[in-house]
Amino acid sequence: MSDTAQGFCGLRVASFESRRAAEMASLIERFGGVPSVSPSMREVPIEENREAIDFAHRVLTGQIDLIIFMTGVGVRHLLAEVERHVDRQRLLAAISDITTITRGPKPVAVLKELGLQPTHKVGPPNTWREVLALVDAKCNVAQQTVGLQEYGQPNASLVAGLEARGAKVETVRVYRWDLPLDQGPLEENIRAIAAGRIDVALFTSAHQVVNLMRVANRLQLAPQLRAGMARTLVASIGPTTSESLHEFEFRVDVEPEHFKMGQLVAAAANKAGELAGRAGVVVQRGAPAASVSMSALLPPSGPWDQGPFMKAARRQPVDRTPIWLMRQAGRYMPEYRAVRDKVSFLELCKDPALCAEVMITAVNRLNVDAAIIFADLLPLLEPMGLMLEYSAGDGPVIHNPLRSAKDVERFIELESVEPLDFVMETVRLTRAGLPAEIPVIGFAGAPFTLASYAIEGGGSRNYVHCKSLMLREPAAWDTIMGRLARSITRYLNAQIAAGAQAVQLFDSWVGCLGPDDYLRFVLPYTKAIIDGIAPRVPVIHFGTGNPALLPLLAKAGGDVIGIDWRIELDDAWRTVGYDKAVQGNLDPTVLFADPDEIRRRAEDVLRRAAGRPGHIFNLGHGILPQTPVDNVLLLIDAVRQTSTG
Repeated sequence: MSDTAQGFCGLRVASFESRRAAEMASLIERFGGVPSVSPSMREVPIEENREAIDFAHRVLTGQIDLIIFMTGVGVRHLLAEVERHVDRQRLLAAISDITTITRGPKPVAVLKELGLQPTHKVGPPNTWREVLALVDAKCNVAQQTVGLQEYGQPNASLVAGLEARGAKVETVRVYRWDLPLDQGPLEENIRAIAAGRIDVALFTSAHQVVNLMRVANRLQLAPQLRAGMARTLVASIGPTTSESLHEFEFRVDVEPEHFKMGQLVAAAANKAGELAGRAGVVVQRGAPAASVSMSALLPPSGPWDQGPFMKAARRQPVDRTPIWLMRQAGRYMPEYRAVRDKVSFLELCKDPALCAEVMITAVNRLNVDAAIIFADLLPLLEPMGLMLEYSAGDGPVIHNPLRSAKDVERFIELESVEPLDFVMETVRLTRAGLPAEIPVIGFAGAPFTLASYAIEGGGSRNYVHCKSLMLREPAAWDTIMGRLARSITRYLNAQIAAGAQAVQLFDSWVGCLGPDDYLRFVLPYTKAIIDGIAPRVPVIHFGTGNPALLPLLAKAGGDVIGIDWRIELDDAWRTVGYDKAVQGNLDPTVLFADPDEIRRRAEDVLRRAAGRPGHIFNLGHGILPQTPVDNVLLLIDAVRQTSTG
């Protein structure tokens, strides 16, 4: 570690690594942490493994067309299991004549020791999705028999994906995961996390998470463990491990770009050091772990944190109901139109100084309680490979939409947010130009809405292209939504790092779906984004068009659920659950009514909120372009007067 890096700053770091426990402890110490490494799993060979022996005979007799090796230890176990029953060299010669795919570097290394060279190597992050992507690019498995060496537990998604491509899949398990023989250290780490004595938790495999919860349930400490994990910086080595953490409703704060143990520790240490610097925490090397806690390293409070917007987002009591408005900087304001006379919309979106000016002007004019950055949903799609144009009269147009599974190959995951740094600069300039008590809200389009634009090529009434691909090409849909979800998570966290105090996820088009389709095709991806947002940053989850989706939006997550005008606020809040804050929900067209009607409608929304902590007043969607500015000012004044006291 360099002399300038703060590293873990003496924090207590838990790891659940088994095979490389000593190396993990050494790495944590090297990066300035106090290690608490508890092996959480062991590989147990399957006794009397008739399945492996039969598989070896089928390889020898030419009945297997392709073999996928998932782990290096699995290759070793497979040979050890069958060499008493088949000739080892004959089996290796037979494997060398077969197309082979290796997942990651470890099976490659083992095969090299055996004198074998794999036909194809799966690249990082080495999940089942990359295996299927390689199969699509390099191998036609239709009508082929594929041997799949599994790694401790079945991978139903990979098997289903291969079968969907026409393969007959023969799985062979050569070992199973079990708990370590000595579970004492694991139990102690669980108790330490539950008691708040662990600051950082590192996970290097999905099954570590499974066994952690298995033992926590046996100890009857699962609720306390969950609470402790919520206070802990959680680092995951890659998407598969992160998915397992999300399944158990654990947040993931750090996922390194490269999926190796050293990079995991380095990324977690850098994040901890970054948070320590942001919080003004100074810890001397070698200081006892008790001198600092993770709570001190999480985003600090500022003047904005005690304002009505942030308090309402946390469901804390407020002196008055906070108000801000979607599209509060827009075409209805003469100041905005003056800027737009000089530049196109896309040019404006990519000019941070103008974007900040537009929003700061609107906040000062309206005297609202929060500022959402001025940006658009769609520029995120440009660095992902789509050609975006804003056409006068037609709105946004994607010139190379994703209409088939083949098109998805050119849809690139956003690994770095650098191409969108103009948005982060907008956040920085907006934050710098506003009073400190006004929080800044970052935002992004939700994966379904962005996928709809990407597939339809623009606006749509019936979403025929989007729904057709979703229903007819589920693997392609999974790829699109997965890449979007991971890209959006990085994008929002970058806005937070740039100075946003809250973020909003817009699912403007999701109302075209029914609950079953939302549950199956959308919820997992939206949930993954919300789970991946930096800790202690309120997330507003806004979907519009179908009140029947509200329970599922709440299930997908978010501290605040945005409500449109198609349902009364009290009914919506009851549906969402009072453990969530809500935002909304005046019909934007009410702002075209006379002053008395605007006041009456605003008072009705506030009456339905019933003074319950957690209500943020907003419209049910954005301000419409022709809205009179005076009516917007009247609404804000009415909300302030009615809700005060």
